[in-house]
Amino acid sequence: MAEHDFQNAISKIKVPMLILDQKWHRLFALGGKPEDVKELEAKESELLKRDAELKKELKDLKKVKESLMSSVMENMDSTSDLISKKLDDDKRLLEECKERIAAAEEEQKDLPEETDRVNRDLMMATMDYCYDKLRTNSTEAEEITNWIKDIRVQLKKNVIRKHNREINNKEIYSYMHDVFGMEVLNLFDMQNGDFYIGIANDKVDDATAKSKTDDEVADLSNVNLEDVDLDAVSKETKDSEETEADLEASEVSDIPESE
Repeated sequence: MAEHDFQNAISKIKVPMLILDQKWHRLFALGGKPEDVKELEAKESELLKRDAELKKELKDLKKVKESLMSSVMENMDSTSDLISKKLDDDKRLLEECKERIAAAEEEQKDLPEETDRVNRDLMMATMDYCYDKLRTNSTEAEEITNWIKDIRVQLKKNVIRKHNREINNKEIYSYMHDVFGMEVLNLFDMQNGDFYIGIANDKVDDATAKSKTDDEVADLSNVNLEDVDLDAVSKETKDSEETEADLEASEVSDIPESE
């Protein structure tokens, strides 16, 4: 939309008094109000306060005016010097009261337009802040989303790698048992015990261990990888994974099967 058309459309909108709306204040609950918003808020608050003061002042002045007019009317025909002096004072006060009423009404007449102008400026400053915040939040959310996708890919790959290492350990240990026998293996276990078969701290039987390992892999392998560029990830790690697979295959194939 062209700037001229935008400003023309905005000028026709009736803007609510923002500082009186609690939801408007909530817009700044997290980041706080910027300085330009604070300044406009203070100015609008002063205008509303002044308008309330003028309304009260006019109400009081009009009561005084009625009282003075009533006093003047009652004492118009009196010939007493004392009353005549009071009549003159009342007339003087009545004129002063009328002048003050006129001045207050003149000031009050301009307040709605000035208040509306400041309120519109406050709306524009608020919109600038909010849309800037929306753009910033969107950018950061996208960055976090990409980070989560990458972590999910890395998690799934590492779960598979971990599972492969555990399987390889079980195969090696099983072949060692078949080749050398339990008695020899027990001696070497006491000498070289810094390893584990399967899941760390897993002291249960092989069937239970395998079940737990498979459950763990199945659970973590269900990570949602929609919209993730798996081709790019696969290309990035292809060489290292092929090397690892070749090494694992050679380690197993080089161990002769027991008869």
